[in-house]
Amino acid sequence: MKSFAIKVFGCQMNSYDGDRIRTSMIHMGWKEVPEENADAVILVTCSIRDKAEQKVASEIGRYDLRYRKTGSPAVALVGCMAQRIGLTISKKFRCVRLVSGPRHLGLVPQGIEDSFSDGAQRFFMDDDPRALEDLEVVPTERTNPFKAYVTITYGCDRFCTYCIVPYVRGRLQSRSHTEIIKEAETLAASGVTEITLLGQNVDAYGKDKKGEYGFASLLKDVSMIEGIRRLRFATSHPKDFDEDILEVMAGTPSICRAINLPVQSGSDRILKEMNRGYTRSQYIELVKRIRSVLPDVSLTTDLIVGFPQEAEEDFRDSYGLLKELRFDIIHTAAYSPREGTKAAIMEGQIDNKVKAARLNEINALQSQLARELNEEYVGRKVEILFDGPAPRGEGSLQGRTKTDKVVIVKGGPEYMGRYMDVKIIRASHWSLEGEII
Repeated sequence: MKSFAIKVFGCQMNSYDGDRIRTSMIHMGWKEVPEENADAVILVTCSIRDKAEQKVASEIGRYDLRYRKTGSPAVALVGCMAQRIGLTISKKFRCVRLVSGPRHLGLVPQGIEDSFSDGAQRFFMDDDPRALEDLEVVPTERTNPFKAYVTITYGCDRFCTYCIVPYVRGRLQSRSHTEIIKEAETLAASGVTEITLLGQNVDAYGKDKKGEYGFASLLKDVSMIEGIRRLRFATSHPKDFDEDILEVMAGTPSICRAINLPVQSGSDRILKEMNRGYTRSQYIELVKRIRSVLPDVSLTTDLIVGFPQEAEEDFRDSYGLLKELRFDIIHTAAYSPREGTKAAIMEGQIDNKVKAARLNEINALQSQLARELNEEYVGRKVEILFDGPAPRGEGSLQGRTKTDKVVIVKGGPEYMGRYMDVKIIRASHWSLEGEII
C-alpha cells in the first residue's frame, strides 16, 4: 500500500483543501503515515507573506536531501505558493514531482497516483484566473470529527494593493448554494455539529452571479440543517458586510456571535493607498451598527503596520482606532512586499526596524485590551464545545464559546466533542480558564 503524509500551511481554506486531498487519497487506497515514513508528502502552501514561503522552502530542502539518497519521499506542492513560484522550485528540488495551483486541486490525487506509475513530473497551473478544476469530495477524513470547514467562494475581486490572493487564487467565484448545503448535510450526518463557512471574502458570496441568493440566504439555509448546533464564518470585508447579514445573525441563535472584520489601517490616507474601499469613519460606523444589533458579539480584526509611506501620524491613527474600538483579538503583521502587487513597487517602503517597533507597540496594547475584555467573563457561565487537548497542561482540554473565546478546562478525553456549561474562573490575554458546572 502506498503511503502519504500531508502538511498544511497558512489559512483555514488551506486546511479545508488539505482535508479534501486527504479524503481523496484514502479513498484511492493510500495510507496516511508520519512524514518520515511516507512515499509522498503533500504540502498545501501559503503565499500571504514571505516568511510563509521560506518555511515551506526549508521543508522541501530537507525532503530533497532524502530523495536524492533514497528516491523518497516524492513531494506534491499545491496551493498559493505552488501557483506563484512552484515551477521555479520544481527546477531546484528534484523531489518535487507535482505542482498545482489552488484552482486545480481536482487533478491532484490522480496526478500523484499517475506520477508514481510513470515517474513523470506533473504541473497543473492556474493560467486562467476564472477556470476551476475543483476537488469535488466531502472532507470526511479530518483530524477533528465534530468540526468542519466548508469553502463557499474561490478567489477575490477586491485587489487590495498589498494582497497576493487575486494573483494566486484567481477571481471571485461562488460555489452553487445547493452544493454547499448538500456538503453541509453530509457533514452533519457524519457527526459534525459545528461548521465554519470560508472564503477570502464571504460577504461577497453570490455577488459574482448577480442573483438574489447572497451570503445572508446561505447563512440562513445552512443554519437550518439538522444536527448543526453552531455555524461560523470567515472572513468578512467591511465594504461587503450588508445589513441583511446582521438581520439573519440576530434572528438565528445557532450562528455564532463572532465576526472577523479586517480594518488593515486606521488612517484614511493609507486605506486609500491599500484600495480598501472604505474610510475610517465608515468602518467605525459599521462596528457600532454591528454591536447595536448584536451586543454580545466578539469582534476581531486584522491590521498591517509599516505599509509603504505609513508616517508616524498614520500609525497613531491605527493605534487610536484600536483603543477606541477595543477588539477581542487583533491579527497583526508587519507589511511584507509580495512580488506582483502594486504595493511592492510603491515608493516609501518602511524600514524593518520601524515596522518591528510599531508591531511591538500594537501587540502590547492589544495584550492589555484582550485581558481586560476577557476578565469580563470571570464568574460567568458559558457553553463550550470541547474540541481538543489544551496546548499546555496535562489533563486539560480546550473548548470555544459561541463568541470564539478559548477556554481551558480540567478534563479527560471523554468530554471531547461535547457541549457543556462551564463557569469561568480566571482570564488571561489569550484564553479563559473554567470549571465544568
